[in-house]
Amino acid sequence: MLKLSRKTLYALEAVVDIAYNARAEPVQSKEITHRQGIPQRYLEQVMQQLVRAGILKGVRGPRGGYLLARERRRVSVGEIVRVIAAMEDEGDAGGYASESAMGQRIIAPLLDSIRQDMMKRLDSVTVEDLCSEAAGTGVPRDTKDRLDFTI
Repeated sequence: MLKLSRKTLYALEAVVDIAYNARAEPVQSKEITHRQGIPQRYLEQVMQQLVRAGILKGVRGPRGGYLLARERRRVSVGEIVRVIAAMEDEGDAGGYASESAMGQRIIAPLLDSIRQDMMKRLDSVTVEDLCSEAAGTGVPRDTKDRLDFTI
């Protein structure tokens, strides 16, 4: 079964949490851990990769944390998935590698087609879409000093 890794799912939760609970100050990782239940060891790994990829902006200092680097309507779920997949694939040949003609000519192309279809779908969903869904389903927000500068 094709599925997203735990790190990828945690990264999606963290980015949507930051966007959904946007305010003037950065969102601290401990707040995300508290709200989403994401283990700190996973969170810090994925957050640094998302900063390097330009999805998040890291702010240092005692009141530091993370902010979206771009408007939430300009960040797709597919982009986040690719960043974390690249992080997980470092040093790994990855993918399906078969020695047989059946595997190489039939199974591998099928799996590639399915992955491409899934990524097209993920590329069509933005962080803004997920924030709207969260608001529509009544997911609670962090209301302390929350400002939203979305245009």
